[in-house]
Amino acid sequence: MKERVRTAAGDAWQVHGELRAGTRQLRGLRAMASGLPHAQWNNADVHAADADVEGARAFYAEIGVPWGVRVPAEIPWTHGRRLFRQRLMGVLREDFTPAPAVPGLTLEPTVDLELVTTIDAIAFGSDPVTAWARGHLGTPPVETALARLDGTPVGTAYAVRSDGLAGPAVYLAGVAVLPEARRRGVGAAVSSWLLERAFAAGAELAHLHPDDDRAARVYARLGFTEVTGFDIYIEL
Repeated sequence: MKERVRTAAGDAWQVHGELRAGTRQLRGLRAMASGLPHAQWNNADVHAADADVEGARAFYAEIGVPWGVRVPAEIPWTHGRRLFRQRLMGVLREDFTPAPAVPGLTLEPTVDLELVTTIDAIAFGSDPVTAWARGHLGTPPVETALARLDGTPVGTAYAVRSDGLAGPAVYLAGVAVLPEARRRGVGAAVSSWLLERAFAAGAELAHLHPDDDRAARVYARLGFTEVTGFDIYIEL
């Protein structure tokens, strides 16, 4: 399970790269680029200690962006500066448990860039990530959801469908809920809605990165289990 979930994570980032500035397969790693000037959105998934770091460096130099790598925790790595351990959870379709309904909550697909990025910015206390969202909003491999509580927009999330080395899978990300709507099951409901649609469309596995223990507990109730994740490095 661990290796399949890790591989699916790499597959999802390959989809992101294909939608944006490109991808490259090199010895021991898969590189993707968004073209945006932020290392977290230009990264390579490492799967061997002797990965072709110089080839990755040349790829990102061509595009002109900063970059980093995601390295499975057990692989020894000496390149760049380690930032943190990225957690990882996964669930097989047959083990998924849908979230309970939330009274007054409606869910729908959306392509409203301004609304999605505004909710995201308020929920995470950050600047709107408009350039990132624009790269996948409304594209066939990605579905973005909007949650309304009693008619008022309160949450969003998106799901990236892939069919790569790990087989048909879905990556859940960008789960954002406005402060006034939290602790009412909105995050779990919007996540469940996207996952149910992806599983119905053929995905066999879902995966995500929980931000903290509270989020991990929410996803555990949906059937997700945690596996050993990645060490994140930059400035290679």
